[in-house]
Amino acid sequence: MRLYGILALFAVMAPLCAQSDPFFPTPSYFKKHFSNTPTHVELQPPVRLNDFVVGGNMELSLRNYLELVVANNPDVIVQKLTVQFNRDAITRAFAPFDPTATASFMATRASTPTGSLLQGATTLNTLVQPFVLGYQQTFETGTQLAINFSSFKTSTNSSFSTFNPELDSSINFSVTQPLLRGRGVYINMLPVTIARSRLRAADYNFQNQLIQLITAAESAYWDVVAARENLRVQQESYKLADAALTRAQKELELGATSPLEIYQPQANRAAAELQVSLAEYQLAQTEDALRRQIGADLDPKFHEIPIVLTATLEPPLDSAKVDAEQAVVKALGTRPDLKNIVQSMDADDLSIKLTNDSLRPNLSLSAQYGSAGLGGIFYPGTNIVNPTAPVVPIPGGIGDALAGTFGFSNPTYGFGLNLQLPIKDRQTAANLADALVQKKIDAYTKRSTEENIRLQVLTAVQSLNSAKEGIRIGTIARDLARKRVEADQKRYELGTINLYFVLSSQTDFITAESNLVNQIINYRRSELNLLQRTGELLAERGIVLEP
Repeated sequence: MRLYGILALFAVMAPLCAQSDPFFPTPSYFKKHFSNTPTHVELQPPVRLNDFVVGGNMELSLRNYLELVVANNPDVIVQKLTVQFNRDAITRAFAPFDPTATASFMATRASTPTGSLLQGATTLNTLVQPFVLGYQQTFETGTQLAINFSSFKTSTNSSFSTFNPELDSSINFSVTQPLLRGRGVYINMLPVTIARSRLRAADYNFQNQLIQLITAAESAYWDVVAARENLRVQQESYKLADAALTRAQKELELGATSPLEIYQPQANRAAAELQVSLAEYQLAQTEDALRRQIGADLDPKFHEIPIVLTATLEPPLDSAKVDAEQAVVKALGTRPDLKNIVQSMDADDLSIKLTNDSLRPNLSLSAQYGSAGLGGIFYPGTNIVNPTAPVVPIPGGIGDALAGTFGFSNPTYGFGLNLQLPIKDRQTAANLADALVQKKIDAYTKRSTEENIRLQVLTAVQSLNSAKEGIRIGTIARDLARKRVEADQKRYELGTINLYFVLSSQTDFITAESNLVNQIINYRRSELNLLQRTGELLAERGIVLEP
């Protein structure tokens, strides 16, 4: 029953450890510590792809596409999983406060020839069976608690043994409290605080990495849109070239033109057909890259399914220029990479305080209290004192020893001071110097990052404003090129110009149309780049990170 009392004490003390792991002797403790951890990793298939299949096509708006990217892109999942290392570091930082229970039992029998009558036997035969229980724990205050219980059973054939078997038990409580180094909850919890600070830094780094991945994914989306619009333009070019060739062939059949005039329309249609073919292959290539972003390449069902992107290339409604300085201020308050550095500087401050505490002398106050008990079969006489008197043993056992131990009838107590004074501690001094250098490095890194952010935002704003102006000018050029085509077509029908001028104006119109498409795509990319540089991309795209 005494053993169960000690185990119950361990069970009560164990929850004081500041972590969520199961503690002895709960069933979950045995399940975790005695079962084999599976090493097989089962990857889940892509999700929600069927939600966007309409009429045999996969229809994706930009927001729906980015939802699939976040859910299925393995690069996003990998970046999210890396944050778990920092969460585990918090659990690891609580390790110094984990309680430890120990138990040991040993049985040793020894037969020893004797050379003296005082040893009580010609051949001394002894059986020693020690049993030891121990418990140790360090608390957040730096206080160290140790509880040790021991029980010894000794049996011998010596005629001089008063107790045979002899049962000894003892219990000892000891407490040590640091008075300088490692004193107080704040200092002892600094590793946990540092781990939590680094977790916040890891979260900011994950946001930064996610912004990079979402930028690449959205860029792939606009690649498909650009390839689709380029195919449309080339198909329109082919239609114009085919219509021009059909008209030229009719004029040739009617004898209204020379056979030498037919080669240019034929060459134009062949060139337009080639451009359509190249545009089709380019579209297929960009769609394959898009499938990889959303995990559709992992499911055979979606390898060949047509992808329909619902985004349209409309000119921006707001033609006003973006305020560069306002965008810079917004970026400095939003960018996760800058927040990551600031959080790292906070961890540097905590590391400096922790290292500085290690330079202090180690002065501690210790106190102990214990008790001992004795039991066993008692033999009141010996052959030397009264060789002829009969020996009447008095029964006894472990209960007598435990009663004396836990009755504290034989107490032992004391206290002391222990001082460890570092005459010279080069290692800790070097660690402190490294921590100070790291803080300075992070400070300069922060300044460099702020300068880079400013330059990146200014460049992105200029690019966006330039793209808006390019769309305005490109729209005017496209409209004028269309009017020229219509005018040349009428002049050709009136016979004032030949077919060459019509073909030339059609080529110029296709070029102007293609330039406008490129300008709008450039605007979308510039808008994406500015959102990335200001750190607003996730919020603008409705991507909410789980805590």
